Amino acid sequence: MQTNPRLNIRQVTWANPVGADLRRAQQAELDARFGTPDHEPGTPPSGADCAVFLVAYDKGSGQPVGCGGLRVLDSTTAEIKRLYVLPYTRGSGVASSILASLEAEAFKQGITRITAEAGSAQPDGRNFYENSGFESVPNFGPYVGVEHSYCYAKTIDSHSAAHTAMA
Repeated sequence: MQTNPRLNIRQVTWANPVGADLRRAQQAELDARFGTPDHEPGTPPSGADCAVFLVAYDKGSGQPVGCGGLRVLDSTTAEIKRLYVLPYTRGSGVASSILASLEAEAFKQGITRITAEAGSAQPDGRNFYENSGFESVPNFGPYVGVEHSYCYAKTIDSHSAAHTAMA
């Protein structure tokens, strides 16, 4: 689902070099924010467990500007993983467009609930999820017992992605 006329959002494999570069940039930023590379509880996402991985490109320049994936947790639930937007494009709707596309893809696959997590050094991420219709939920999976971890969930249906795109 294309939700932003300035973007071209493409589904790619996890191994795609552009996606890998964006994920490395995200991890470098998070390492700096948290002050350590050891800030992610549980097993990092991979091509084996991410059902969808998207890269957003700016139509004008052709440059990649963000990415995001869905890790399947069970037959009806997926977790948003590696949602990242390059700093110079933040605030321009790129993250919302990627999220809307992820929601549409999730719904196509029979997913009806998506979850997300943001840590204490990610107030922007927490605000993004709260402003995108996610509700705070008890920590789940590898985040149980992690003091500075904030978990979210959202029920999705055929109208969710369109609503997210307009938020």
